[in-house]
Amino acid sequence: MSPVAHIPSHRKPRRAASTRALRAGVTGGFLTLAVAGAAVPASATENNAAPAESTLEMPTVSATLASTAAQTADATQQAASDYELQAQKDQAAAHAKIAAKKAKAEADRKAKEAREEARKAAAKRAAEAKAQAAKASRSAERTTLSTTSVSNASGNAATLISFLKAQLGKAYVLGSSGPSSYDCSGLTQAAFKQVGVSLPRVSQDQSTAGTPVSLDSLQPGDLLYWGSAGSAYHVGVYVGGGKFIGAQNSSTGIVERPLDYDMPTGAVRVL
Repeated sequence: MSPVAHIPSHRKPRRAASTRALRAGVTGGFLTLAVAGAAVPASATENNAAPAESTLEMPTVSATLASTAAQTADATQQAASDYELQAQKDQAAAHAKIAAKKAKAEADRKAKEAREEARKAAAKRAAEAKAQAAKASRSAERTTLSTTSVSNASGNAATLISFLKAQLGKAYVLGSSGPSSYDCSGLTQAAFKQVGVSLPRVSQDQSTAGTPVSLDSLQPGDLLYWGSAGSAYHVGVYVGGGKFIGAQNSSTGIVERPLDYDMPTGAVRVL
């Protein structure tokens, strides 16, 4: 017996080998896959037997499909460009619309301001023209009054004026009612007494003793007052010719003056 006859072998038994190999190639428009390695017995491998092979053919991307895909990509890109261009146009149109709206609002505002300025200017011109016309009318009436002579006064007015002229140059004394001196209301009271008209003593009461008349319609013998009716602080008498007589103050005494010297506030007609 061999010394090693009972020693088991440590070499593992050969199993059936399974070998696979994949080969690929393109021929005639087909993708060829070669698969090798179907289960091969170990003995066959050891005897250098050729492994079994199987071939799968798969269609490849044709030139037409590739062209179609390229055209689709180009069309998609063109559509994207068109969309972007349209969006830019829409945005520009929106900005233009907003700008036009703002410009219109600004133009309307300026037009409104211009109309308002024109209205104010027209109103101002009309007021100035009216004031000038009124001034011219008053000047004309004063001219008419200034041409009226004392000789035109008759009856009580002439008597009244004659008395007033006779007092010119006399002194002004506060509270005096003649005959050598007068204050303003003392003089007018004494003058109207000459024609039978009884006036109150003080100027405040005399300013409401007759019928109010316009300074543009004065007649000889009208009573003039300065201040407001009922609160007058001075009185005198219109004697015609655009003049009046009154006891002015202690410096001047009783004098005759043109209306423009000290324009009265109002007048009342007593005669």
